[in-house]
Amino acid sequence: MRLAFTLAVILILIFPILGFSQQKEGKVFKEDIIKTSAGDLKITLIGHGTLMFSFGDKIIHLDPWSQQADYTKMPKADIILVTHEHQDHLDPSAIKEISTDKTVIILTEKCLPKVKNGTVMKNGDVKTVAGLKIEVVPAYNIVNKRQDGNPFHPKGDGNGYVITFGDKRVYIAGDTENTPEMKALKDIDVAFLPMNLPYTMTPEMVADAVKAFKPKIVYPYHLGKTDPLQLTKLLADEKGIEVRIRDME
Repeated sequence: MRLAFTLAVILILIFPILGFSQQKEGKVFKEDIIKTSAGDLKITLIGHGTLMFSFGDKIIHLDPWSQQADYTKMPKADIILVTHEHQDHLDPSAIKEISTDKTVIILTEKCLPKVKNGTVMKNGDVKTVAGLKIEVVPAYNIVNKRQDGNPFHPKGDGNGYVITFGDKRVYIAGDTENTPEMKALKDIDVAFLPMNLPYTMTPEMVADAVKAFKPKIVYPYHLGKTDPLQLTKLLADEKGIEVRIRDME
């Protein structure tokens, strides 16, 4: 009886570990297709702030993070985009796993000490990489700050990216609030906008930005515990804007 009890306790203790491992190993990522003038853009929604784009023969990884995927099994990257230096966005081990000697790594200046072969792009920069136009949009906090009064994401430190795929412009905002630069964007077809409180935006902030720059498709991402359905309600009366809810905690 005592042996059986001991074995039961051991199983209870290790089961959550086994369950987590199995869940991570067997994770199936949602994939969406966007039609462009130059062929299909496949968006793989990996989780948190982590994405992958497949376009023609090009693979673009954005903020690869080993907690969200096993990068030893992921496609090698033609381009890697890193929005800023925080650990859930900058993971040198994941970057190493998907890099080749031809991979172009775009990142911020604060990321450079951890990724020596990266290319820095600053707010406002525009560059064509592997045939794709990449524009950098500032990503920063205006309202949400740490206890010492400093913003979680100071202006000038973080990047959002607009990537042009054929005739479609895709905006990945990074960790930011509804900044004037975001609200001034034009002709955005797909936008990934963060709602991870208190570090980024409330649903109300996201709705405010969306009403200003009017992307055709909005993906709330990097959600934390925020309910994305709040955004759907706030944008219910907006014509021509589709809110796509995916598992992006």
